[in-house]
Amino acid sequence: MASKDTTSMRDTAPATEGPPPAGEGPALRGRPVPRPPVPRAWATRLVVVGIVLAALNLRPAITSLGALLEEVRDGLGMSGSVAGLLTSVPPLCFAVFGVMAPRLARRFGAGAVVCAGMAAITAGLLVRPYAGGTAGFLAASALALMGIAVSNVLMPVIVKRWFPDRVGSMTGLYSMALALGTSAAAAVTVPMTDALGGEWRTGLAVWAGLAAAAVLPWLPLAARERGTTPAGQASARGEAPAVLRITRSRTAWALAVFFGLQATAAYIAMGWMPQIFRDAGVPASTAGLLLAVTMVMGVPLAFVIPRVATRLPHQGPIVVALGLCGLVGYAGLYLAPVAGAWAWALLLGVSNCAFPLALTLVGMRARTGGGVAQLSAFAQSAGYLLSIPGPLLVGVLYQHSGGWGLPLALMAALMIPQMAVGVLAGRDRTVEDEAAR
Repeated sequence: MASKDTTSMRDTAPATEGPPPAGEGPALRGRPVPRPPVPRAWATRLVVVGIVLAALNLRPAITSLGALLEEVRDGLGMSGSVAGLLTSVPPLCFAVFGVMAPRLARRFGAGAVVCAGMAAITAGLLVRPYAGGTAGFLAASALALMGIAVSNVLMPVIVKRWFPDRVGSMTGLYSMALALGTSAAAAVTVPMTDALGGEWRTGLAVWAGLAAAAVLPWLPLAARERGTTPAGQASARGEAPAVLRITRSRTAWALAVFFGLQATAAYIAMGWMPQIFRDAGVPASTAGLLLAVTMVMGVPLAFVIPRVATRLPHQGPIVVALGLCGLVGYAGLYLAPVAGAWAWALLLGVSNCAFPLALTLVGMRARTGGGVAQLSAFAQSAGYLLSIPGPLLVGVLYQHSGGWGLPLALMAALMIPQMAVGVLAGRDRTVEDEAAR
């Protein structure tokens, strides 16, 4: 890839002034690609608003639960193993439903699918606390997570299509908003629950309001897309991604494993980190703030890292630096969980910024919009599938060992392969070239 945002994307999108319709890719050999209409300024601004609001809603369903996990366990009568299963539901849903996103986007349009995703998040968060029993809680959670899954996959696609010359900065904006939503839910859920009467059900349900607001900007975008999708589908019947054998690409596999290992670390932290601090003697509200510190580190760094990554010929050094921060943070949690709590939370927050780096690599390791869609679906679905056992295993180890020594050792050990595959995924090559060999 080239060394700068504007040049690195020179070969990754058609030279058009506006975004192609959903599903549009390179034309059949010898056939010209019809130029899509230039988007109006209001549409571009609305896409930016929609991306930010959607990103804000991609993690509160998880981190708000992490902050109140002990209360939810007591209220629903969950064991430690069942709670571990609950923390494994997000990556399971992301793996199962995320793979459907490109096909849905080709049929209905990416904007329409994201709009439906935001509506699913709203419904799931509203119903979840009052569904009754563990099974209902899990089912409603799965509905919200389904909406998150398809939006996870399609956000890089939307960024690539609407802003092909600003992938780094727009990925940074999206990642920064995602981190802000993540950290806000972790920080304010407990005090907000207390202010609303101390009922954990109310504290979880209130996040449905933010998700409902995210539906609004996608409604006109979905309607606008509906008029252009058929033409886009007609031109897309011969597009290269339809025959791209993504599993033949070593870079795609490396990126999928890297995505899975960073997701394992992130969901263990979101699901269990407050409990680690609470078991060490930290008050519940402070434990929530410590998780918020971990998540809020992604706000500035999620904007900086993608921009830096697109200017480097190899992203391996960033991968290693983030991994070393994770190793030090886990060691600190074991040796001095209370005395150095804020330092460990900060270091683990830096380590968790492997997520925006992974999103950036998705855009850099494919040349075409269709290639990004396939790579995003493969890397995220396979990666989240790989991450499923992590939170569950942590819950089992915690319950049977009676402490956090073994779980923390597992978390630290997983940082080593994460750094190794991240270095491989950071090499300057594209999945189209590898899959065509």
